[in-house]
Amino acid sequence: MRRFDVDQFVTIGRRRFLKGLASSALLFSSGAITSSVWANPAFFAYPFRLGVASGDPAHDSVVLWTRLAPDPFNGGGMPMKGVEVGWEIAGDEKMRNVLQKGKALARPELGHAVHVEVGGLEPAREYFYRFTVGDERSPVGRTKTLPAPGAPVAEIRFAAAGCQRYEDGYFTAYRHMARERLDFVFHYGDYIYEYRHFVPGERDIARTMPVALDKPYTLTDYRNRYAVYKADLDLQAAHASAPFIVTFDDHNVENNFAGDMDENGTPPEIFLLRRAAAFQAYYEHMPLRRSALPRGADILAHRRFALGGLADLHVLDTRQYRSDQACGDSVKPVCKEVFDTSRTMLGEAQERWLADGLAASKATWNVLAQQVIMMRNDRDPRPEAQAFHMDKWDGYVAARGRLLKTLDDTRAANPIVLTGDIHNNWAGELKADFDDMKSKTLGIEFVATSISSGGDGFDIDATYTALLEQNPQAKFFNNQRGYLRHVVTPRRWQADYQVLETVRTPGQPIRTRKSLVVEAGMPRIVDA
Repeated sequence: MRRFDVDQFVTIGRRRFLKGLASSALLFSSGAITSSVWANPAFFAYPFRLGVASGDPAHDSVVLWTRLAPDPFNGGGMPMKGVEVGWEIAGDEKMRNVLQKGKALARPELGHAVHVEVGGLEPAREYFYRFTVGDERSPVGRTKTLPAPGAPVAEIRFAAAGCQRYEDGYFTAYRHMARERLDFVFHYGDYIYEYRHFVPGERDIARTMPVALDKPYTLTDYRNRYAVYKADLDLQAAHASAPFIVTFDDHNVENNFAGDMDENGTPPEIFLLRRAAAFQAYYEHMPLRRSALPRGADILAHRRFALGGLADLHVLDTRQYRSDQACGDSVKPVCKEVFDTSRTMLGEAQERWLADGLAASKATWNVLAQQVIMMRNDRDPRPEAQAFHMDKWDGYVAARGRLLKTLDDTRAANPIVLTGDIHNNWAGELKADFDDMKSKTLGIEFVATSISSGGDGFDIDATYTALLEQNPQAKFFNNQRGYLRHVVTPRRWQADYQVLETVRTPGQPIRTRKSLVVEAGMPRIVDA
């Protein structure tokens, strides 16, 4: 497999980036929003500072994304006018064989973000793309369409990643991911963290944000926070290397938010204003289709992708419709509330949508791509005690029971659950009865660690060794940073845990800590 030349697919070098920031004070002043278009745009600083991306691939289409932001950490630095942006998609990375091109309007109402849904593409094919505005040209990005629905597929290679707190470490894992030339990347959420800016000495941090930002509440706040993250060149390289299938988790809005409630007791009608701002900024910065354009505080995040006849990927939303956390949240012994059948993680409509999709699927593998750990995960290492995290599926036992029963009732083929959030690597079995290890295994769960959140970790210690003994359904644990690479064929699913020794310094090597395999028709985890 040809290695990906990452340096050709990042926006600009670090020196040019910093030089451009110095000129940001010369940028445009703001005025009232107008429908007029800015003719003959000229920029005092490079407008593609946040890179390019593609996402939501289908067999015949894909979304191309960029955002014009010459002053990225200060609202973007654009005038309150629309700007015409040219786009091209080609069959070669030198952009000599241009297959389609057109113009899109970068609107001030959407932070001058551009989402181009390009159709008429061939299935399972690499494409390359770029944008132009005025005399400026973006870097070239690589994307790929999915196989045709139902078509035979020999192999799919993709990564699962997320949880990338800026101050906890460098995004080195993305640089390695970019070199893999993957079919796509599943990002499970926590793309940003809403915590306020920290400075050295206040806590142990690996790096500081380029600007001091407080906790975000407004649309401009969230735009600035996304800009800090998207300006990272390693993250830009990953986006430019493959299409992303994204969803969100709590830190995209507020820690442990549940539906219309945050953890601070904010009145729901007030919190929904903040959620609306967060969702708009999320949409503006992600390669999403127009079907995901938020309507106020609501966004359509659950959706389905057919990977030929090989796999159906069901992307879930475990935040927007969930009941409030049980037992007062946090880690504690269970209370009666977790067994309440009226409580939900997905909401009734999404539960039906998932059941219908599983029942209709004819794919070899059925993949639930979601956020929080689903298998039972006792957090107390003492044999005589138990404690569970109420923000995870352990706090929604009845809802988890319904989902597992749906997997069983629909006879969904080879269920695989992809998870993140917990900042550790895990692998385990989803049991019909977690108190009885001889009960039926209804699926396999692979949990990806964080890109940087939690800072440098470790392989395993005495506490987690004890936790593995407390959780016999869990077959593997590791507490280092990195990502999870999946290689899927009709016969087997292989999960490769890619880890870094440190994220405190950039440019570190990566290694495969463990490779685990599930054979089709045999719901158990074995070493590769």
